[in-house]
Amino acid sequence: MPAPRTVLLTGAAGGLGTLMRDLLPAYGYELRLLDLRPIEGEPDAIVADLGDREALREAVRGVDAIIHLAGISLEAPFEKILRANIEGTYNLYEAAHEEGVGRIVFASSNHAVGFTPRPRGDDPLIPIDAPRRPDTFYGLSKCFGEDLAQLYWDKHGLETVSVRIGSCFPEPTSVRMLSVWMSPADGARLFHAALTAENVEHTVVHGSSANTRLWWDLTTARSLGYDPQDDSEPYAEKLIAEQGELDPENIAHAYLGGHFVSDPPIWPY
Repeated sequence: MPAPRTVLLTGAAGGLGTLMRDLLPAYGYELRLLDLRPIEGEPDAIVADLGDREALREAVRGVDAIIHLAGISLEAPFEKILRANIEGTYNLYEAAHEEGVGRIVFASSNHAVGFTPRPRGDDPLIPIDAPRRPDTFYGLSKCFGEDLAQLYWDKHGLETVSVRIGSCFPEPTSVRMLSVWMSPADGARLFHAALTAENVEHTVVHGSSANTRLWWDLTTARSLGYDPQDDSEPYAEKLIAEQGELDPENIAHAYLGGHFVSDPPIWPY
């Protein structure tokens, strides 16, 4: 499809949102920013809660597409996850449907399948159709988001690419992350592909760079036109020297979700 001109970026003040605010305009996008809190240096950003349906309706009005990054990105009590990630994502989809937005790129997560055993040795890469096995309420909310996206395609013709993001940081920070890291530049490449590919209906893709130690299959992402350019391997020697190799007896090293399966980080707000 032609590149959308105006894209609503929710969660624009967060870590990933901040990276994409810097990188996506180079692809020709005019970003409309939304977050729960003001964004320094962005006086036109929309400050709104995902529970505010009228504000969301106004925010999506007139945009060509949405990249939905907003919500809780760590573990939290179910009640908080319910409001922000489940009800909030529903509110956004309903606003998009009401305003005739044609496509959403939904930030899903590896934690939707976090209890999937990681590949070892000659094991095949984790396929995109592996059964969902969330490792937290946070991961469970991403399963809901993927199902919601399917419903809105089947019922309303609203297309979504659900990106199961590994870890998007300037550099990988752990040995596990060497296998699921997505460089910010590759993140922008993947979001651009997700916004412009033809006839995506509801497509689920794995979101990472082309890492030497890759754990999951990038075939569906590549089918959108995604061509990852980066690899975590230049960081491997230093991280392994500092942290050691993954221990197969450590539950946090045995599954795709890492320490989310055993001791998940808690949302601080």
